[in-house]
Amino acid sequence: MLDTNLQTQLKGYLDNLKTPVELITFTDESPKAKELNQLVEQISQLSPLVTAIDGYLSSSETEQESNERVPSMLVRSVATGSEMRFAGLPMGHEFTSLVMALLHSGSHPLKIDTEQIEQVRNLEGDFLFETYISLSCQNCPDVVQALNMMAAINPNIKHTMIDGSLFQTEVFDRDIMAVPSVYLNGESFSQGRVSLSDILNKVDKGASTRQRKILEDKKTYDFLVVGGGPAGAAAAIYAARKGINTGLVADQFGGQVSDTMGIENFISVKATQGPKLVASLEEHVREYDVDIMNSNKASKVKRNEETSLIEVSLENGAVLKSKSVVLATGARWREMNVPGEHEYRGKGVAYCPHCDGPLFKGKSVAVIGGGNSGIEAAIDLAGIVEHVTVLEFADTLRSDDILVRKANSLANITIITNAQTTEVLGDGKRVTSLNYTERSTGEHYTLALAGIFVQIGLIPNSEFLQGDIELTNRGEIIVGSKGETSIAGIYAAGDVTDSPFKQIIIAMGSGANAALGAFDYLIRHDG
Repeated sequence: MLDTNLQTQLKGYLDNLKTPVELITFTDESPKAKELNQLVEQISQLSPLVTAIDGYLSSSETEQESNERVPSMLVRSVATGSEMRFAGLPMGHEFTSLVMALLHSGSHPLKIDTEQIEQVRNLEGDFLFETYISLSCQNCPDVVQALNMMAAINPNIKHTMIDGSLFQTEVFDRDIMAVPSVYLNGESFSQGRVSLSDILNKVDKGASTRQRKILEDKKTYDFLVVGGGPAGAAAAIYAARKGINTGLVADQFGGQVSDTMGIENFISVKATQGPKLVASLEEHVREYDVDIMNSNKASKVKRNEETSLIEVSLENGAVLKSKSVVLATGARWREMNVPGEHEYRGKGVAYCPHCDGPLFKGKSVAVIGGGNSGIEAAIDLAGIVEHVTVLEFADTLRSDDILVRKANSLANITIITNAQTTEVLGDGKRVTSLNYTERSTGEHYTLALAGIFVQIGLIPNSEFLQGDIELTNRGEIIVGSKGETSIAGIYAAGDVTDSPFKQIIIAMGSGANAALGAFDYLIRHDG
C-alpha cells in the first residue's frame, strides 16, 4: 500500500505524536476494505503510539449494529476522545488529511490562529459533519482538514469524510453531483471549497460581526493586495521585502491555481500540482510580515480624494485603508449562459472534471469546449465515465495537436465541432440531457447524459470595479507598463488585467512588477 519512501516520510511525521492514537476499522471482504486494513496495519507499525483495532471485535453488539460505513476507519485520540472518520480509503489527495488527523489526534499543535481555536472550543451544541469527496478532488482536502481540526478541538464536533465513488447509493439518495458537499446534522450545509473561517461564520452567528470589528480596527496599510493567487502572492512578497506595512485580503488563498491539476510549464519546476503550488505560495508569503486576511471578498475599491487613501470595502461591511493597492483578483470559469445552467449547477453542471468526475462513473457526460482544458478534461473523464462527448463552438479544435490525437485514440470520446449548446435539461433534481445546434446546418439535437463539464475559458473577477476603474469590454483591468490603473495609487496584476497571456508565471511577474510600481508611487507621493 505505502512504498518504502512514503513509509519513511510518514514515520518522520508520526515521530511528532505526543499522545496515543487508535485506528479503529470497520471492514469486510471487499477489495477496498482489504486495502484499508493493509494501510492501517502499515501505519500502526510506524509508531508505538498508534494502535490498530478491529471495530467489530472491540465493539459491543449494539455498537456493531450502528450505522458505521464499510469500509471505514475511525481516528480516535486516547487523550481527548476526539473522533474523525474516513469512510473509504483516504489515499490520493486525502492522504494528507489522514496524516493531519493522526497528528492532531496525537496532540500535535494545530497551525491555526489562537482566536479560531478558542472560537471552535466555545461552540455550543452537537455538530455532526459529513463531507462527500472524490479522491481526485484537489479542493476537498481543505474542507476535510478544516472540519477535522474542529473535531480535534471540540468533543461535541464529529466529522466523517465519505468517498462518493464508494458510497454511490448515498450520493444518489442525497442528489450529490458535486464535491466537496458538506452535510451538518443530516442537512445540506455547503457545496464547494470553504475555509475554516467560512464554516465558523455559518455555525457561529456572532463570528461575522466580530470579524468585521477586527478588520475595521486595522491601521492604514502602506500597501494592500486584493487577491491571493500567484500575482497577489508575488506582489505581497515584493512589497514586504521593501519593509513597508503590507496586507493581503483574499476570498481564498491560491485562487484559480487551486483548481489546476497538472502544471508542467512553471520554469525550473518540471511538474507540480495546483494545491501543492498554492501551499508553497502561502508558506512563502507567511515568511514575511504580511497581514493575511483570508475569507474576505472585496465589494468596492475607491480613492478618497480628501485623504489620498485607497478604501477597500469588503462584503461583510468592513473597510480597509491603504496608501496603495494592487488588485489581483484573478479570473473564474466562464459560464455557458444558457437556460438551465444555473438551475442545474452542482446537479450535473460542473466546472472541475478532476473534482466531480468520479461521481459520474459509468455514465455519459459532455465537455463544453475544445481548447486544451476541454480536451484534457475529456481524456481524464474517459477513464471514469462510459462516454464523453466534446462540443466545440468553432469549426476546428483549439487544443494542442498532441491532446487531439490522444482524444481521437480513445473509443469512448466523440468530438463534435460547430456545436452551439442552447439549453440544459433535467428532471428538477439532476441533469438528463442538453440541446445543441449544428451551426453549419441549423439542425437541432438533444444529447442524453448525466453530466456537463464546462471548459470554455475564464472571465475576470472585476464586477465590483465597474464604473470606478477603466476596464476593457471583456471586463479586464487596463494597466500600464508599471501595472498602474486609471486611478492613482491603484495597481493591478495577473489574470484580471488586460495582459494578453494568462499564465501562472506571467501572473507572478506582473505581481512583482505592480508591487515595484506601487513602491515607486509611495516614494514619490508619501509625504
